[in-house]
Amino acid sequence: MRTLDLLFGRPLATSEERAEQIGPSAGLPIFGLDALSSAAYGPEAALTLLIPLGIAGVHHIVPVTTAIIILLVIVYFSYRQTIEAYPHGGGSYTVATENLGAGAGLLAAAALMIDYILTAAVGISAGVGALISAAPGLQKHTLLLCLLILLILTLVNMRGVRDTGVAFLIPTYLFLGTLIIVIILGGVKALVHDGHPVPVVAPPALPPVTTALTWWLLLKVFSSGCTAMTGVEAVSNGVMAFRQPTTKNAKNTLTIIIALLIVLLAGIALLCRAYGIGATDPGGAGYQSVLSQLTAAVAGKGIFYWVTIGSILLVLSLSANTAFADFPRLTRAIALRDYLPHAFILRGRRLLYSHGIYALVTFVAVLLILFGGVTDRLIPLYAIGAFLAFTLSQAGMVVHWYKQGHAMGHMIVNGIGAAATGLTLLVVLVAKFLDGAWITVILVPALIIVMRTVRKHYDDTAKETAHPEPLRVDGLQPPRVIIPMDKWNRISEKGLRFAIAMSPDVEAVHVECGDEEDSVCQIWNDLVVSPIRAAGLPEPRLTIIKSPYRFFIQPFVDHVLAEQMKSSDRQVAVLVPELVVKHWYENVLHNQRANLLKLFLLVRGNENVVVINIPWYLHK
Repeated sequence: MRTLDLLFGRPLATSEERAEQIGPSAGLPIFGLDALSSAAYGPEAALTLLIPLGIAGVHHIVPVTTAIIILLVIVYFSYRQTIEAYPHGGGSYTVATENLGAGAGLLAAAALMIDYILTAAVGISAGVGALISAAPGLQKHTLLLCLLILLILTLVNMRGVRDTGVAFLIPTYLFLGTLIIVIILGGVKALVHDGHPVPVVAPPALPPVTTALTWWLLLKVFSSGCTAMTGVEAVSNGVMAFRQPTTKNAKNTLTIIIALLIVLLAGIALLCRAYGIGATDPGGAGYQSVLSQLTAAVAGKGIFYWVTIGSILLVLSLSANTAFADFPRLTRAIALRDYLPHAFILRGRRLLYSHGIYALVTFVAVLLILFGGVTDRLIPLYAIGAFLAFTLSQAGMVVHWYKQGHAMGHMIVNGIGAAATGLTLLVVLVAKFLDGAWITVILVPALIIVMRTVRKHYDDTAKETAHPEPLRVDGLQPPRVIIPMDKWNRISEKGLRFAIAMSPDVEAVHVECGDEEDSVCQIWNDLVVSPIRAAGLPEPRLTIIKSPYRFFIQPFVDHVLAEQMKSSDRQVAVLVPELVVKHWYENVLHNQRANLLKLFLLVRGNENVVVINIPWYLHK
C-alpha cells in the first residue's frame, strides 16, 4: 500500500471530490494542452504538404492559417453556448444523444474515442519529434521514447486531476512564455527589416519547385492544418471538473485557450513566411521541426533555444493529458447508457475513472507501435473524428435551442458552427481519404457495432433477469451438496463440516488417478463415518471416479452435471475447499486445481449449479 501511495498518492474519499476541482489556471494545462500544443504540429503538417512548392509554398501558409483561425473563432462561440446550456458537461456525445437521437450519439461517441486516442498518440510522437530535431542521434530510439513518455504520463495522471494540473503548470506556462517571446522578438525583427529579417541561424535550404499549386493541394494543406483545432471541445466535456461557479470558470478557460492558440498560429505562420522557413521530411535524415528552425532563426542556438525546445518537447508529450482527462469521462457517459462495459463507471482510489485510463493507454501503445511513433504517419487519421464530433455537437445545439424556445441568435451561432465544421469535415475526409483517413471511416462504424452489441447484451440480461413478482417460498428444500475430496486434511475437513451443516444430502467425490499413496477410501470409515454416526448425523456418501488418463476436472464436472440432471428441480451446491497462502508469490508452489475447477463449473454449469468457496488460510 505504501508503494501505491508513493506512486499515485493516498486514496481519496468521495467527500474529498470538491478539493479535486480546479480553476482556469489549472484548467489550462489539463484541458488546454491538446489545443495549445497543436500549434507545434498543425502548421508543420500543412507546411509538409507544401514542400514540393519550394519557397512559394511557405507564402501560402498565411492564408491557410487565416482560414483555420476564422473556423476556430466560429467553433469557440459555438462551444461557449454549449457550456452555458450543459453546465454538467456537454460533450458531443451528450448533446447529440439528447437532441439528435441515440444513433447520432453513438456516431459522436465513436468519433470522439478515436479522436482522443489519436490526440494522445500524436502528442507523444510530436514531442519525441521535437527532441529528435534537436538531437538527431536519438532518431533510432523514436518508438522507445514514445512508450517511455506514455508510461510517465500514465503514472502522473493516475494521481488525480488536481495533482496532474499542478504537475503540468510549469511546463505549460514555460511553453507559452518561450513561444510568445519567439513570436514577439521575431515580429520586432521583421518590422525593423521591412519584413525580411536576417536569421541568426539560417534554416535549411528549401527544395526546388517540383509541382504547381492546385486547388486539390490547397485543400489537402488546409485539412492537415486543421489538426491545430483538435482539443477545442475538451473544456465542454469536463465542465464538472471546475470549481464554482463552474460555467464561468469553464468559459474563461476556453477563452484563454482559444486566444492563446490564435496568437500562436498567427505568429508562427507570419514568421515562417518572413524567415522563409518550411518543413523538412519527417522520416528523413537531418529532420528539423518548424519550431526548432524558427527558434534558431530568431534567437540562435543558445540557452534560450534549448529551453524553448525542451518546453516544446514537454508540452507536446504532455498534450496527451487532454485525452487522459476526457477519454475516461466520455467512456463513463457512454457506459451509463449501457453502450460500454459498466467497469468504465467505477471510480478508482484517486476519484478517477481508472478503467477508461487503462483502455486509453492500451490503444495508444498499440497505435504508436503500429506507426513507429512518427507523427506524419498518424496525421492523416487525425482531425476527422474531431470535426465529426464538432458538427454533431453544433447540430445538436441548434435542436436544443429550438426545443428551449430561445432567441434565434443562439441557433444562428450554432448553425454557422455546424455548417462550417461539417464542410471542413468533408474537405478533410476527401483530402485525406487515400492517405489513411479510410482507416477512421472503417473504425467509426466498427465501434458503433461494438457499442450496440454491448447494449444488446445488457438489454437481454436485464430482460432475462427481471423478476417483479414477490419472493417465492414454496418448494424450498436443502440443496444436494457435492464436495471434491482429494485427500484427508484440515482443508477437506473444513469443507466437509460446512457441507454437513448445510444439508443432510452430502456426497464426497474422489477422482482416483491411480497414483495415490494414501487413498481416501482407506480412512473414510474410521476418520469420517464413525464420528458422524456417533453424533447421530446423516452420513455423507463417498463416490469414487476412476480416471485412467489422470484427469481430475473433467470427470468431476461431468459427474456434477449428471447428478444435477437426475434431480433438475433441485439445486446442487458444489463446495470447493482451497488453500489460501499468506504471500501471493507462494501460489506458484501449489497447484491451481481449485481455481480451474470453479472456472469449468461456471462455464459449463447452469442456474441450478451453485459454486461455493471454502478457503483455508495458511498463516505460517
